[in-house]
Formats: sequence, C-alpha cells, structure tokens
Amino acid sequence: MTTPSPDTDDDLLLRMRHGDQEAFVSLYRRRQGPIYRFAMHMSGSAHTAEDVTQEVFLALIREDCGYDPARGSLSAYLFGIARKLVLRQLEKGRADLPLEFPADDSARPSMAAPDNPLVDLTHKETIESLRKAVLALPRRYREVVVLCDLEELDYADAAVTLGCPIGTVRSRLHRARGLLLEKLRFEKGPRSHGTALGLNPLRSFI
Repeated sequence: MTTPSPDTDDDLLLRMRHGDQEAFVSLYRRRQGPIYRFAMHMSGSAHTAEDVTQEVFLALIREDCGYDPARGSLSAYLFGIARKLVLRQLEKGRADLPLEFPADDSARPSMAAPDNPLVDLTHKETIESLRKAVLALPRRYREVVVLCDLEELDYADAAVTLGCPIGTVRSRLHRARGLLLEKLRFEKGPRSHGTALGLNPLRSFI
C-alpha cells in the first residue's frame, strides 16, 4: 500500500481556512519551533521569542494575512512576520541582553550528550560562546546566519523573508560567517577550532 504524502504547508493552510482546527494544530507544531528559535537567536530573549511566536500564528489566522504562495513559501512568509515583530521589539528596547536561554529550550542546537561530564561542560561552553557570538553580530548579518545556517532556509526563501535579492543574502552570509569565525577565534584564542570551522562555523557546533 502506498503511504500517502504528508500535507504541505499550503494544504494545511487551505484546510485551516475552511475551519479545520487539526490543520492549524499540525501547521503550528511543524513551524512553531523554527519561528521560536529565530526570534530567540535574534533577540536573546525567551520572553520576546514566545511573544513573537504567538503573534506570528495569530496573524496567520486572520483572513487578510497577506500570504501569497506565488511570492514564496509559507515558511518564508512566517519568518518574515517574525522578523518584523522582532525588529519592532528591539526598537522598543524590550529585547535586551543578557541571554535568557532556559536549560531545556528548543533553541538549543542539538548535540549528542557525552558520558564524560567534563566533555559535556566543554560542549555547553562552546554552545554558549556560539550563541553570544551570533547575538553580537550586526542585525543584517545575524538574521542571515540564523535563517540560512541554523534554520537551513534556502537562499530564495531567505531573500523573500528579508525582502532583498538572493545575491545580497549570499554576500551577507559570507561576511557573517567571517565575522563569526573571527569572534570565535578571538574568544578561544590561538588554539581555537580554526580550520575545522571551514566555510560555515555554525555547522561545526551543531
């Protein structure tokens, strides 16, 4: 028997528009985590990330939400709403440092927990260094890193989210990775991960 293909985001949205509550729940479960992580990494605030995530899906429920599948994927559209909300919060000064990552938060990059407590501590320190380095990036570089490297959006969707050409996404990401590498090398000193980081510093930590 052929296994039915899972519903696409657009399928779920259409069903949701026709009053299917289960479709909304499925869409929320599928996209809530990435939206929350994006807001968390952009703001450094769990409170802001929760507010932004809630507002994103409240906006989606509205009839005039403005989503046009011809302009990009639903995922890109949701990230676009989240980006605008985060920027609004940042302008209001509500999303301040320090970091507010809870111990079990979904924004934590997934890493296998080693048996050695000392190794585990080292890994946690590395992740914390990475978070701080990402949050310290200028906003235009931080958002491309979070979208393309952490959430693995393709360049086309990232361009839709940011409202800029794909070439701009590529150039900003190249610059952002260079800045991240410099920050991580500076913090770790001459014995840093250096060449192990390669072109994409974040993937070496995830």
